[in-house]
Amino acid sequence: MNKSALTVLGIDPGSQCLGWGLVQDRSGVLSLADYGAIRPKGGDFSARLSDLFLSLTAVVQKYAPDEAAIELVFVQKNIMSALKLGQARGVAVAACAAHSVPVFDYEPALVKKSLVGTGRAEKSQVSFMVGQLLNVKPDWPLDAGDALALAICRLNIRRFEALTARSL
Repeated sequence: MNKSALTVLGIDPGSQCLGWGLVQDRSGVLSLADYGAIRPKGGDFSARLSDLFLSLTAVVQKYAPDEAAIELVFVQKNIMSALKLGQARGVAVAACAAHSVPVFDYEPALVKKSLVGTGRAEKSQVSFMVGQLLNVKPDWPLDAGDALALAICRLNIRRFEALTARSL
Protein backbone atom coordinates (compact mmCIF):
# COMPACT_ATOMS: atom_id res chain seq x y z
CA MET A 1 0.00 0.00 0.00
CA ASN A 2 1.06 3.55 -0.65
CA LYS A 3 1.67 5.06 2.78
CA SER A 4 1.79 8.64 1.45
CA ALA A 5 -1.94 8.21 0.94
CA LEU A 6 -4.65 7.73 3.56
CA THR A 7 -6.23 4.29 3.19
CA VAL A 8 -9.73 3.50 4.45
CA LEU A 9 -11.22 0.02 4.63
CA GLY A 10 -14.99 -0.05 4.09
CA ILE A 11 -16.90 -3.03 5.47
CA ASP A 12 -20.42 -4.11 4.55
CA PRO A 13 -21.08 -6.76 7.23
CA GLY A 14 -22.99 -9.96 6.64
CA SER A 15 -22.91 -13.51 7.94
CA GLN A 16 -23.43 -14.97 4.45
CA CYS A 17 -21.30 -12.43 2.57
CA LEU A 18 -19.11 -9.65 3.96
CA GLY A 19 -18.07 -7.04 1.44
CA TRP A 20 -14.85 -5.09 1.87
CA GLY A 21 -13.19 -2.35 -0.12
CA LEU A 22 -10.10 -0.19 0.19
CA VAL A 23 -9.98 3.38 -1.05
CA GLN A 24 -6.96 5.66 -0.93
CA ASP A 25 -7.01 9.43 -0.69
CA ARG A 26 -3.93 11.25 -1.88
CA SER A 27 -4.33 15.03 -1.72
CA GLY A 28 -8.07 14.81 -2.31
CA VAL A 29 -7.84 12.35 -5.21
CA LEU A 30 -9.57 9.04 -4.54
CA SER A 31 -8.34 5.76 -5.99
CA LEU A 32 -9.38 2.14 -5.74
CA ALA A 33 -6.84 0.01 -3.87
CA ASP A 34 -8.66 -3.35 -3.71
CA TYR A 35 -11.98 -4.98 -2.90
CA GLY A 36 -13.53 -8.35 -2.24
CA ALA A 37 -16.34 -10.37 -0.77
CA ILE A 38 -15.86 -12.94 1.95
CA ARG A 39 -18.27 -15.86 1.74
CA PRO A 40 -17.59 -17.89 4.87
CA LYS A 41 -17.33 -21.65 4.62
CA GLY A 42 -19.19 -24.11 6.79
CA GLY A 43 -22.80 -24.48 7.80
CA ASP A 44 -22.22 -23.97 11.52
CA PHE A 45 -22.73 -20.32 12.42
CA SER A 46 -19.79 -20.12 14.81
CA ALA A 47 -17.52 -21.60 12.11
CA ARG A 48 -18.76 -18.96 9.66
CA LEU A 49 -18.02 -16.20 12.18
CA SER A 50 -14.53 -17.61 12.71
CA ASP A 51 -13.93 -17.69 8.95
CA LEU A 52 -15.13 -14.09 8.65
CA PHE A 53 -12.76 -13.00 11.42
CA LEU A 54 -9.74 -14.83 10.01
CA SER A 55 -10.40 -13.71 6.43
CA LEU A 56 -10.93 -10.05 7.34
CA THR A 57 -7.91 -10.16 9.66
CA ALA A 58 -5.83 -11.28 6.67
CA VAL A 59 -7.10 -8.27 4.68
CA VAL A 60 -6.24 -5.89 7.54
CA GLN A 61 -2.76 -7.42 7.93
CA LYS A 62 -2.06 -7.28 4.19
CA TYR A 63 -3.15 -3.69 3.58
CA ALA A 64 -2.72 -2.04 7.01
CA PRO A 65 -5.51 0.53 6.52
CA ASP A 66 -5.40 3.79 8.49
CA GLU A 67 -9.11 3.66 9.33
CA ALA A 68 -12.17 1.53 8.77
CA ALA A 69 -15.79 2.45 8.09
CA ILE A 70 -18.54 -0.05 8.81
CA GLU A 71 -22.26 -0.03 8.26
CA LEU A 72 -24.50 0.19 11.32
CA VAL A 73 -27.03 -2.60 11.78
CA PHE A 74 -30.69 -1.70 11.85
CA VAL A 75 -33.49 -3.84 13.22
CA GLN A 76 -35.00 -5.94 10.48
CA LYS A 77 -38.33 -7.70 10.26
CA ASN A 78 -36.67 -10.97 11.25
CA ILE A 79 -35.02 -10.54 14.66
CA MET A 80 -32.80 -13.62 14.18
CA SER A 81 -31.41 -12.14 10.96
CA ALA A 82 -30.67 -8.89 12.76
CA LEU A 83 -28.88 -10.74 15.56
CA LYS A 84 -26.74 -12.71 13.12
CA LEU A 85 -25.91 -9.55 11.20
CA GLY A 86 -24.94 -7.84 14.47
CA GLN A 87 -22.65 -10.72 15.35
CA ALA A 88 -20.97 -10.57 11.93
CA ARG A 89 -20.55 -6.83 12.40
CA GLY A 90 -18.99 -7.42 15.82
CA VAL A 91 -16.51 -9.87 14.30
CA ALA A 92 -15.53 -7.26 11.69
CA VAL A 93 -15.04 -4.57 14.34
CA ALA A 94 -12.94 -7.00 16.41
CA ALA A 95 -10.74 -7.84 13.40
CA CYS A 96 -9.99 -4.14 12.94
CA ALA A 97 -9.58 -3.40 16.64
CA ALA A 98 -7.15 -6.31 17.03
CA HIS A 99 -4.82 -4.42 14.68
CA SER A 100 -5.44 -0.94 16.18
CA VAL A 101 -7.44 0.26 13.18
CA PRO A 102 -9.96 2.92 14.29
CA VAL A 103 -13.52 2.03 13.25
CA PHE A 104 -16.19 4.57 12.30
CA ASP A 105 -19.89 3.67 12.09
CA TYR A 106 -22.25 4.97 9.41
CA GLU A 107 -25.94 4.53 8.79
CA PRO A 108 -26.78 3.01 5.40
CA ALA A 109 -29.04 5.93 4.48
CA LEU A 110 -26.26 8.47 5.17
CA VAL A 111 -23.81 6.57 2.97
CA LYS A 112 -26.34 6.29 0.14
CA LYS A 113 -27.38 9.92 0.41
CA SER A 114 -23.78 11.16 0.44
CA LEU A 115 -22.94 9.27 -2.76
CA VAL A 116 -26.19 8.97 -4.71
CA GLY A 117 -28.26 11.85 -3.32
CA THR A 118 -31.00 9.71 -1.81
CA GLY A 119 -30.98 7.51 1.27
CA ARG A 120 -33.10 4.89 -0.46
CA ALA A 121 -30.76 4.14 -3.37
CA GLU A 122 -30.43 0.58 -4.62
CA LYS A 123 -27.14 -1.33 -4.35
CA SER A 124 -26.69 -1.09 -8.13
CA GLN A 125 -27.03 2.72 -7.99
CA VAL A 126 -24.46 2.89 -5.20
CA SER A 127 -22.02 0.72 -7.16
CA PHE A 128 -22.49 2.88 -10.25
CA MET A 129 -21.65 6.07 -8.31
CA VAL A 130 -18.66 4.42 -6.64
CA GLY A 131 -17.38 3.54 -10.11
CA GLN A 132 -17.86 7.13 -11.23
CA LEU A 133 -16.05 8.55 -8.19
CA LEU A 134 -13.14 6.12 -8.51
CA ASN A 135 -13.08 6.34 -12.32
CA VAL A 136 -13.36 2.58 -12.77
CA LYS A 137 -15.91 0.18 -14.22
CA PRO A 138 -17.94 -1.32 -11.34
CA ASP A 139 -17.39 -5.04 -11.88
CA TRP A 140 -17.32 -5.94 -8.19
CA PRO A 141 -19.89 -7.83 -6.12
CA LEU A 142 -22.64 -5.51 -4.85
CA ASP A 143 -21.53 -6.05 -1.24
CA ALA A 144 -18.03 -4.88 -2.18
CA GLY A 145 -19.60 -1.84 -3.87
CA ASP A 146 -21.37 -0.97 -0.61
CA ALA A 147 -18.08 -1.39 1.27
CA LEU A 148 -16.30 0.93 -1.16
CA ALA A 149 -19.14 3.43 -0.68
CA LEU A 150 -18.56 3.29 3.08
CA ALA A 151 -14.85 4.01 2.58
CA ILE A 152 -15.61 6.96 0.30
CA CYS A 153 -18.20 8.28 2.76
CA ARG A 154 -15.61 8.13 5.57
CA LEU A 155 -13.03 9.98 3.47
CA ASN A 156 -15.57 12.67 2.55
CA ILE A 157 -16.66 13.13 6.17
CA ARG A 158 -13.03 13.19 7.29
CA ARG A 159 -12.27 15.91 4.72
CA PHE A 160 -15.31 17.92 5.85
CA GLU A 161 -14.29 17.62 9.52
CA ALA A 162 -10.79 18.84 8.69
CA LEU A 163 -12.17 21.84 6.79
CA THR A 164 -14.58 22.83 9.56
CA ALA A 165 -11.87 22.44 12.23
CA ARG A 166 -9.62 24.86 10.31
CA SER A 167 -12.39 27.44 10.03
CA LEU A 168 -13.03 27.54 13.79
